[in-house]
Amino acid sequence: MNSHLRYVCHTVGTLEVPDEISLIYTLSGCPLRCTGCHSADLRNPNLGRILDPVALAAVLDRYASLATCVCFLGGEWQPDALIKLLRVSRAKSFATCLYTGLEGVDDTLTVHLDYLKLGPFLPARGGLDRPGTNQRFIDLRRGIDITHRFQRHITQNPMFAA
Repeated sequence: MNSHLRYVCHTVGTLEVPDEISLIYTLSGCPLRCTGCHSADLRNPNLGRILDPVALAAVLDRYASLATCVCFLGGEWQPDALIKLLRVSRAKSFATCLYTGLEGVDDTLTVHLDYLKLGPFLPARGGLDRPGTNQRFIDLRRGIDITHRFQRHITQNPMFAA
């Protein structure tokens, strides 16, 4: 297995992690093969550019006054490489987040995370924004499930009523 991760793009967003401005890395090489995956092209492990700790540190320096969190969409399949990136993020005073389609990840990863999105996307149950979702978003700093924070706008908007 490769000792590095690759990313297709990075963006800045406010929707992935509540109360954070996130620098979001979309990683390639996902082995999960979730049914209904909207990013099946990201299964290719050779897609994108290599993301190493030096390159990440340079980007974090550029975004230090803008972003507050680094959110990795995937990467759990290469825990050693991901942990190196998480350590760099924390050393630069960023919160850390992982989005995974797994039901759980090893504690060797969670000790480096502030937030964790768990669970595969199941088309019949929807994503984090749907009340019936199987996915969970955990604030690991406080040890609480904050999935409801993604659903607040749904329950307050009659257009989305069931």
